[in-house]
Amino acid sequence: MAFQHTSPTSIRPTAVLFDAYGTLFDVYSVSLLAEQLFPGHGQAISVIWRDKQIEYTRLINTSTTSGGSVNAPFYKPFWDVTRDALRYACAKVQMTLDATAEERLMNQYRALSAFPENKSVLQNLKAAGIPTGILSNGDPGMLDVAIKSAGLDGLLDHVLSADSVRFFKTHPAVYALGPEALGRPANEILFVSSNGWDALGATWYGYQTLWLNRQQLPVETLGTMPPHIATSLTDVQTLF
Repeated sequence: MAFQHTSPTSIRPTAVLFDAYGTLFDVYSVSLLAEQLFPGHGQAISVIWRDKQIEYTRLINTSTTSGGSVNAPFYKPFWDVTRDALRYACAKVQMTLDATAEERLMNQYRALSAFPENKSVLQNLKAAGIPTGILSNGDPGMLDVAIKSAGLDGLLDHVLSADSVRFFKTHPAVYALGPEALGRPANEILFVSSNGWDALGATWYGYQTLWLNRQQLPVETLGTMPPHIATSLTDVQTLF
């Protein structure tokens, strides 16, 4: 699928925010270590791990105690959610996850492989004077390690974590972090995500969005399409 403009806006973006997990960092790169630890199950573990991780963030966002007096009362940092999801994934494939294997996989998740085009794209945006940042469910410690291990340190102007508002995407409080940090309205900010649900949530919030559809998945069928769809991060540069 070539780069598509599905409903382009007349407003040219003046800044760009990237989702982190799946967009800049390959969440399925953990399958290599998982396969070493659990032969024949590595790919399944990585897929279930990711799916359950996202499912848990949505459950936390939408659940409440009797009376509903506290927003997201079951909130826990993304690192803890990620560990919980790993434990579920191993149980689902009936593999025993001992403490050593758990720490090895969690440490691997902390330093996920980055997609190869990331650095050059961010360097080009920085050279052009375009403000950049990450807007992620990841908590600050996770994001700091991931950025440094990928060699992207110094290339991002903002690293915005959902942990600061104790919600996860697609809650509007998370998306609101972008306009607040960048000092401009959402419709002047390009938001880039490889997750179709995230691109849709950001579109509904008011961002200009680019869905980075690396896996050639179908478009979400809820009646709204991201204004831009691409298969490579390099296409971001054509919008500035």
